[in-house]
Formats: sequence, structure tokens, C-alpha cells
Amino acid sequence: MKAVIETGGKQYYVEEGTVLYLEKLDQETGEEVVFDKVLMVNGVAGRPYLSNVTVTGEVVKHGKQKKIIVYKYKAKKKYRKKQGHRQPYTKVLIKQVKEN
Repeated sequence: MKAVIETGGKQYYVEEGTVLYLEKLDQETGEEVVFDKVLMVNGVAGRPYLSNVTVTGEVVKHGKQKKIIVYKYKAKKKYRKKQGHRQPYTKVLIKQVKEN
């Protein structure tokens, strides 16, 4: 079964076996995570969510993405500011899409 879930302010199209890189979650590595904000399953949409559907996954690992450079510059004012940022993420493997 295929589904659209919402987590971290973003929507993801998933099915069993899908690997997702999500905004950092509070679960430990190896724990099960349940997504209950399911927007659509097999073409059936909710308003806004489907109440009888859950998507379960397993936390594979936590990490940080590749560094991006934020550079601020103002012309003719001798103002330059360089800053780096690495966004934390959680890698999740989708195990099951289940209708209750």
C-alpha cells in the first residue's frame, strides 16, 4: 500500500521498504516510530487526515547533513559574515502501512 504522511512540516510519499531522511526525531536508534498524520492511502484522501490508518517505521540512524555556507555581504561597507550550518536528520525505514 502507498500513503502520503506528514511529519516535520513536510509531506512524504511512502510505501513499505521506503527509506526517508526526516527532520530529527526524539526516538533512539532501533526504536519504532508511528506516523498517525496520514493524508492519503491508495488514492483515498482524508479531510485533512485519515483517522483509521497508521504508518510504522524503524529509526535506522541519526546524523547531520552536508554543511552549507551562509555568507552575508554588504557592498562598500566592509561587512562580511561567514557562517556554516549542518541540519540534523533521522533516517527512517518504513515497515508497514496499516488500516485499522
